[in-house]
Amino acid sequence: MTTEHQTLALILFSLFIAVTLGITTWVSRNRHGSAEEFYAGGRLFSPLENGFAIAGDYMSAASFLGISGLISLFGYDGLLYSVGFLVAWLVVLFLVAELVRNCGRFTLADVVAARMSERPVRIAAGTSSVTVSVLYLVAQMVGAGSLVGLLLGDSGTAARTLTVIGVGALMVVYVSFGGMRATTWIQIVKAVLLMGGAVTLTVLVLLRFHGNFDQLLTSAAERSGHGQRFLSPGLKYGGDWTARFDFMSLGLALVLGTAGLPHILSRFYTVPTARAARRSVVWAIALIGGFYLMTIVLGFGAAALVGPDAVRASNASGNTAVPLLAAFLGGGAGSTGGAVLFAFVAAIAFATILAVVAGITLASSASVAHDLYASLKRRHARQRSEVAVARVAAVGIGAVAIALGLLAQDLNVAFLVGLAFAVSASANLPVLLYSLFWRSFTTRGAVWSVYGGLIPAVVLVVLSPVVSGSPDSLFPGVSFQFFPLQNPGLVSIPLGFLAGWLGTVTSAEEPDGAKHAETEVRSLTGAGAV
Repeated sequence: MTTEHQTLALILFSLFIAVTLGITTWVSRNRHGSAEEFYAGGRLFSPLENGFAIAGDYMSAASFLGISGLISLFGYDGLLYSVGFLVAWLVVLFLVAELVRNCGRFTLADVVAARMSERPVRIAAGTSSVTVSVLYLVAQMVGAGSLVGLLLGDSGTAARTLTVIGVGALMVVYVSFGGMRATTWIQIVKAVLLMGGAVTLTVLVLLRFHGNFDQLLTSAAERSGHGQRFLSPGLKYGGDWTARFDFMSLGLALVLGTAGLPHILSRFYTVPTARAARRSVVWAIALIGGFYLMTIVLGFGAAALVGPDAVRASNASGNTAVPLLAAFLGGGAGSTGGAVLFAFVAAIAFATILAVVAGITLASSASVAHDLYASLKRRHARQRSEVAVARVAAVGIGAVAIALGLLAQDLNVAFLVGLAFAVSASANLPVLLYSLFWRSFTTRGAVWSVYGGLIPAVVLVVLSPVVSGSPDSLFPGVSFQFFPLQNPGLVSIPLGFLAGWLGTVTSAEEPDGAKHAETEVRSLTGAGAV
């Protein structure tokens, strides 16, 4: 990219960082330091505000950079991510949002521990939540590195490493000083910017083809080198039965994973009532649905106008397709319009990454402090002490995410998020649904459900082509690949549900009918909810 591109983008980066740091500073001066303020923003956000924040939290680098990149490289098969990410919200709306808001306080473990022995359940749920969060954070770090590598014209320089470290440092500042209130406003600002950028690019792409979407698809297919296969299933996932099972595994993980994501569940506690939580999800679905429809246009637009070869040459996984498309639409490399539009889109993508990492870091640090610390150190930890631990935890989680992000910097960000969704659907969703709907569920069942999904999911990823045994793996020089699928969801999700059932039926513990009845009434009516 030209010096003009770099200067404009860096100015916009700096402007967004200055605004968000200003929000964090303002919020930190107006908070009273309680756990409710730090974790839930005082539960004062309206459904509209929270809906925008949820959308901002969910529309990550995987959505903006990864999905469009996959569509530009693989056509129809890349659509799986758009469809899976959106359909998942029906599960959240109908099964999770209101019930979680009524039954919990800050984290997933609050819902499960309401009718179980707290200590083992909180440790298990807290461990799972941190694992999912770190995997999700890695994807955002990879997106940040790809973006700045493109901006500087050399993805192999130390600047890429410094970018990942800088993003990690910023997210620690946002969480430590601003808590949920600052994080929410950052996400709202980011959601508005992202929707504005996506609408602008979508309109420009459609104008290029005179509003004819069929012409866009035809041009993309011709430029792809695959002809009509580009518009049909199977280019990425249809080669053999292993690829087809991988397709099913990924789809299952995407549809079921959202309902167990810690940073999404924590957003339901920022509104005053369950009704507000449901309305927040409706607003979020409207925004997210519109956005994912636009990623289809952007992905095929990048294929038709930029070309898969140019996208792959810039980034093998396609993470830079949208910024390249923006530069082309503005007039091409070296033009003023191209520089302005590229800088605008790059800044939005960077804002996307910063906002999402802040939300995930806050959720994971809450799990460490509210679940793990309170269980392991003190039976009833004081709120201020707990908040202090959460701030320290944010630093540790940021360090781990930075290290893993540097290791996985050549993988597609949407693919990395798919792994996080698989772990979420395997470990968090089974225990959540069992706790809400199964009268006979026991403590052993809860603990087995979490570990029975978490451990197989992580082990299968380690033994998969993602980590070793292929040229595109994390460690291409070695091979300890024993599991053929890239996404473990098809195996690990049923194991999570099976482990929860097996732990319950083999437990000597008598289910507490009174506590279940209390939980059921609270979940459905909100009576006694915090």
